[in-house]
Amino acid sequence: MRDLAIRADGLSKQYVIHGGWGYRPDTLRDYLAQSVKNALMGNGRPGHTKEAIWAVRDVSFEVRRGEAVGVIGRNGAGKSTLLKILARITEPTAGTAEIRGRVGSLLEVGTGFNTELTGRENVYLNGAILGMKKAEIDSQYDDIVAFSGVEQFIDTPVKRYSSGMYLRLAFAVAAHLRPEILLIDEVLAVGDVEFQQKCLGKMGDVTREGRTVLFVSHNLGAIAQLCKRALWIDGGRLKLDGPATDVVTAYLSSFPAAGARRLDAAAGDHDAGKFRFTSVRILSSENGATAVVEFRSPFRIEIGYELRTSVRDLSVVCRLTDAKGNVVWTSWDSDSTERKNGDIREAGHYRSTCHIPPYLLRPGTYHVLIGAHTRRERFPTHENALTFEVSAAGYHLNRDRVGILTPVLPWEVRRVDGASDEEPVGGPVHLGAHHISSG
Repeated sequence: MRDLAIRADGLSKQYVIHGGWGYRPDTLRDYLAQSVKNALMGNGRPGHTKEAIWAVRDVSFEVRRGEAVGVIGRNGAGKSTLLKILARITEPTAGTAEIRGRVGSLLEVGTGFNTELTGRENVYLNGAILGMKKAEIDSQYDDIVAFSGVEQFIDTPVKRYSSGMYLRLAFAVAAHLRPEILLIDEVLAVGDVEFQQKCLGKMGDVTREGRTVLFVSHNLGAIAQLCKRALWIDGGRLKLDGPATDVVTAYLSSFPAAGARRLDAAAGDHDAGKFRFTSVRILSSENGATAVVEFRSPFRIEIGYELRTSVRDLSVVCRLTDAKGNVVWTSWDSDSTERKNGDIREAGHYRSTCHIPPYLLRPGTYHVLIGAHTRRERFPTHENALTFEVSAAGYHLNRDRVGILTPVLPWEVRRVDGASDEEPVGGPVHLGAHHISSG
């Protein structure tokens, strides 16, 4: 039992929402306001209404020292409340939580900062709260400031910082002051893309150093990259605890359009008598349907459809968008060089498969749109036929790549020794895409 860092046993947290006359103010201002309200509404005996909500219900798990565990679930599932209980910010209604080790937490932007103090002073304040000696903080101070990128404002009161500056400094402090247990909520979404990748890289370093990490995030690719294990919280309860990839796949599969989906004729088909989609799915390099594919692995988008009659010049289209709605690409099965104008597809069942190479899509969530048309007519379009996740396995080698697409492209290097580009010295040195491992 000595190797346990966190043990939760039957953790539950209930919030009681008071309403009407039964509301009980807990500040002087609210008390005075409620007294005036009661006087204006009459002197009758106040009624009493309340509603109990369980944010966390009977959650039990253990985390060993040096383990990185992701926590996933929908908004309002209870993930943040769970971390607040573990961080001793709120007390559980029932159950116990045992924490063994020095805890650092980043649950909200600027948590633990005194807004009247400067950035420099808050670094030392947070270190002191963690029980660190000044010499320990001094040894990490330069790295914290460099990582945060707020050197110019480090002696400015943090109340004058933007939310982005708050986040940069708060994360730098949490990651560099070496707590034995690090609790991180979904705060990386506040930063820009470059800083998010920087934070993920630092968190990877933290986990490799053997520190215990509990990481709440909607970035499922980051969960799959950083954590070997994940907890799925659903409706306040622990629904699944297991290997991160398996838990993420199960979570994504709980959505109506994830991994693989059968399509009904009634789902938008205006002419089911001639053409209708029957299925769409993501296939991994091992040929299994999946909702999570690795950044470093190829995969396929397979679209099934049925033709009731012969159709000339048919094109099946697949469009990919990212989580922000940006169009990544649009591709047609008629793009193949083997296709010719005037091609006829006879009645029957078909599968059109789009092959996606590795090292192309940035880790994150993607949505698939499918449609079909000929030169003269359009067939049904399914706006959100599938949702899938690209995990960041192997992506730590490419942190500096920016853009929606992150291709690893083949290059050619020639030694010229001062000669003109038209007169290279020696033959080319070919660098295949599979040899390139970093940006």
